[in-house]
Amino acid sequence: MAKNFQRRRVGEVRAGQVLHTFGVGSVVDLPNLSVVVRGLDQWASTDWDPRSKINAIVEDRLLTLVRNHLGPQVEQLVRPPVPENAGDFTRDLYENRGVPVSPFPRWVRCPKCELLAPVDYGVFKLKSDPYRVDGTRYVHENCDKWKGKSPAVIPARFVVVCENGHLQDFPWHHYVGHKDPNCRGNLRLQERGVSSEVADLWVRCDDCKAAKPLTMAFGQAAEKSLPPCSGCHPHLGYDHDSECKATLRTMLVGASNMWFPITVSSLWIPPQHAGKLESLVEENWNVLGEATTREMMLGFRKVGVLRAFDGFSDDLLWQAISKKRTAKDAGDDDDVTKVLKLKVDEWKVFSKPNPDLNSKDFHLKQVDVPAGYESYFEKVVLVERLRVVKALTGFTRIGSPGDYGDLSEIPNLRRAPLSRAVPTWVPASEVRGEGIFIQFKESAICNWIDENSDVRKREEHLLKAHVEFRRKRKIEPNNDGFDIARYTLIHTLSHALIRQISIDCGYAAASIQERIYSLSAEDEDGPMAGLLLYTAAADSEGTLGGLVALGDPKTLASHLDQALERVRLCASDPLCAESFPEADGLTLHAAACHACMFVSETSCERGNKYLDRSMLIETMSKPCTPFFTNG
Repeated sequence: MAKNFQRRRVGEVRAGQVLHTFGVGSVVDLPNLSVVVRGLDQWASTDWDPRSKINAIVEDRLLTLVRNHLGPQVEQLVRPPVPENAGDFTRDLYENRGVPVSPFPRWVRCPKCELLAPVDYGVFKLKSDPYRVDGTRYVHENCDKWKGKSPAVIPARFVVVCENGHLQDFPWHHYVGHKDPNCRGNLRLQERGVSSEVADLWVRCDDCKAAKPLTMAFGQAAEKSLPPCSGCHPHLGYDHDSECKATLRTMLVGASNMWFPITVSSLWIPPQHAGKLESLVEENWNVLGEATTREMMLGFRKVGVLRAFDGFSDDLLWQAISKKRTAKDAGDDDDVTKVLKLKVDEWKVFSKPNPDLNSKDFHLKQVDVPAGYESYFEKVVLVERLRVVKALTGFTRIGSPGDYGDLSEIPNLRRAPLSRAVPTWVPASEVRGEGIFIQFKESAICNWIDENSDVRKREEHLLKAHVEFRRKRKIEPNNDGFDIARYTLIHTLSHALIRQISIDCGYAAASIQERIYSLSAEDEDGPMAGLLLYTAAADSEGTLGGLVALGDPKTLASHLDQALERVRLCASDPLCAESFPEADGLTLHAAACHACMFVSETSCERGNKYLDRSMLIETMSKPCTPFFTNG
């Protein structure tokens, strides 16, 4: 990482964290510093060029989706400038590479004299050690309360945020309420108790002696104590302000709702109705795309770059390259429409597995449906090889993108920008892994809903909560025709299986992710009813097969039995079993809680919403006929 324009390493993160945890606009809490990740327009360096094809990730379907969100000017998906081997100091010690950051909050506090001031106040100095990057820190030189070595200062604990994505330093001078409006005396953040709670913290001015407890910065009292939002985006530079009418909220540095990434992802699937050559060209287009002439292609073959095509003649390979380039240059609108329906394409491949499409990045194997579940499931497919590409398209603050069914529904006002100008590239990552795909019987779902009035009644209540949830967030249309009973059923089983199989597969539950395929027969692309549980890693070989191994029919049957039995009772029953979303627009789950159904945010595609274990199996309250009746 780097500080401002002085490329000085202050910490290390993995490539995946740059998208999900420490992306653009997020605040990173380092051992002695707190920093904000700067916008994309500051990422380029002498050792890393985002326009280079070397750093690009090729995934046409995902790139089209990103363009749909950010505009047609986006040229490519790019790997973040994270050193490949962060521990190899001989390699990257002097490399001008990394994700640029700036100190934030800019206000820091000396733990000895309690001085509260910006880092550029003139009394703080940055100390760094290139061999111990975690030791980078600011120190208070000539502190009058400390003799000898200058004490390291710590970032102020509080910042202010608004729901429109703005973030700024806590307005300390405005908040303290100087007796003289022109007073700018030294401020002290004092602890007047032993607990370090907010109630024990006071801010005081040395000159005018004004003082105020931090408790006034929270709740209803904050409306009188805090100024209007200045529209500041510190990741774009503090001079990038705009008018904002949203109310500021005080937050602690490191609060989980300070930054939510808006990410889009896709599974790489081979072109449908394509042969082995076409699939190989698609996989290797990152290299083949640079072969603009036949002579360049031949040059690539001579240096051994195209060993995957050793079984194909030069003529056949060049024809396939030309066909691929013609299709890309055509930019047919119908193709764009199809690409945007990522899950529909994936569903077609998973529901009709074709061994001829198997490759190093995509390998399916259909197995028998577990005994006892033949009337519920159509098929089970082991995804032995899988490639997942994810891209960061923006972020929100306070409100999670999971509140929206489709990311395109997030209001532009809520989306914080990644750069000052419209981005021409976005950071992305690719991982490889494995998974299990389960397809439900369409007739079983339809009969379950049609033949049980109590299921339809529960669906009506869930739909009312769904409509009110969208209405309060001004998401149009309020009633989007969401097949809520179908989705809730599939989604709940997905969570039950994630919690269950993580016990035996060797992967943490937080590393297993879901992908829900749910569309009614009335939809032009329906019907769809299935789930994919997968795990992936950044290693070129992917994961180790622990998840796929559980797809064996006998093993999967055992885990299904145990998963359904585990959700029959909850440690929070009877409260959990009797819970149901009221039409208040606040909750979108019924019989579900942290003790029985909720999973990590990295695993769930809908933020732990649309869950109801009473739809799976009979629970204590018996509100409706469960889908699995032989449990």
